[in-house]
Amino acid sequence: MANAIMLMGTSSHVGKSILTTALCRIFYQQGRRVVPFKAQNMALNSYVTLEGLEMGRAQVAQAEAAGLRPMVDMNPVLLKPTGNSRSQVVLEGKPIGNMSAKEYHQVYSLKAFDAVKAALRRLASEYDTLVIEGAGSPAEVNLKANDIVNMRVARYLNAPVLLIADIDRGGALASLVGTLELLDDEERALVKGLVINKFRGDISLLTPAVDFLEKKTGKPVLGVVPHIESLGIDEEDSVSLEDKQVEKKTGDIRIAVIETPKLSNFTDFDALAAEPDVGLSYARMPDELENADLILLPGSKNTTEDLLYLRASGMESAIRQCHEKGTPLIGICGGYQMLGTSIADPRHTESDHDAVAAMGYLPMKTTFAERKRTTQVTATCRALPFLGTCLSAANMPGYEIHMGETVFTEAVQHPFSLVETTGKVRTEDGAARADGLVFGTYVHGLFDHDGFRRDLLNALRAKKGLAPLAIQRSVRCEKERAYDRLAQIVRSSLDMKKLAAIMGEEDRC
Repeated sequence: MANAIMLMGTSSHVGKSILTTALCRIFYQQGRRVVPFKAQNMALNSYVTLEGLEMGRAQVAQAEAAGLRPMVDMNPVLLKPTGNSRSQVVLEGKPIGNMSAKEYHQVYSLKAFDAVKAALRRLASEYDTLVIEGAGSPAEVNLKANDIVNMRVARYLNAPVLLIADIDRGGALASLVGTLELLDDEERALVKGLVINKFRGDISLLTPAVDFLEKKTGKPVLGVVPHIESLGIDEEDSVSLEDKQVEKKTGDIRIAVIETPKLSNFTDFDALAAEPDVGLSYARMPDELENADLILLPGSKNTTEDLLYLRASGMESAIRQCHEKGTPLIGICGGYQMLGTSIADPRHTESDHDAVAAMGYLPMKTTFAERKRTTQVTATCRALPFLGTCLSAANMPGYEIHMGETVFTEAVQHPFSLVETTGKVRTEDGAARADGLVFGTYVHGLFDHDGFRRDLLNALRAKKGLAPLAIQRSVRCEKERAYDRLAQIVRSSLDMKKLAAIMGEEDRC
């Protein structure tokens, strides 16, 4: 049986995902066959594996840190909120239907645990170390009976647990003590150590707090991890998106991503945001579009409802006003569907509306189907008109994840050709207007291609009379550096000898 360590938190967003990523990288650097795992994720940011299966993005980053390709066994259950306390349930990478929170937690979750156990058995037979992430808090007394992601996993594996608190939020000591108090004796015994995360300032000032915690709880504090600026690692949930609002920066090129209630896959734009000449922000109000050089319509878990939200909030009108002044507009996935003339949902796959008028920029109609397309692709961009120039690129990795089928009502340029992982060649994807001011695609991840991204930004620079820049950064190389940097910080912050002892691996010190 593989060795394991499990990271749980006193609440959501205390840093479990990032610390799991760090341990995956540290163990990978030690030469271990290490694999990440999270039984159940709730997120709108998702990813498609090589096999065409859907999983949460946090485990994708953790897999990369561990030197692995993402596999759905790393995240066998994914919940994608659809609104009104309902979520689409994705089991072993495939959607099985929408359920209310009550229906899932009280009826289905324990059935899903069979898939969790099966995934754990497969991973334990192939890898020597499992780094397991919990969700929320293990002390939610109203959810514990049917919870399949925290203590039920720890008990199944008899895995030692590290309990993490976010001191940047305040109340970290109370949350650690209180969480332990709410656990039963068996669960409390599994907690082998405490970690204080996101500390700012002089760590020596925290010594009395550490001494208090160890005396009060009888658990060792393995370390205090500092707040880490500019991680450069993909994140996945709505709280992370809120953090991005705080991280706005100025730049020669101002890009506005339209923020909708059901925005998904916002990691599509992280590579753009990291460019030194770009100031990217998530726009919620019409006046936030006034000075944008480019407007991006992102993916959506509920395209129809998000489109109606844009209409009711005045954002659609503001987009149109900017566009009429010459601001280019790009749509990805659900945002691409919004650029057409209509969106139909006859089976009510996403909403109660049979059909709604779309924004009318491209001559196409989209109808939602019951079957979701999930596939990795490699794209080639063929002379895409954009602001008086033509963009082109080859070997652009990406993925599709959508339920809509789009047909065109008149001839239109399709800027991308695709090859699926199955080897199937598809010669058409996306649509572009001849004037170079509007285009869209179903493919996520295209802006991660360094050449395509820089050519697009240079076209925006030329429009403003600015000189072009050479490629400024490599997404792949910078990710690797980010994982190494994270590992170095966490390794120096934690007592690795205590961690090895907790895992029964003193010989690895």
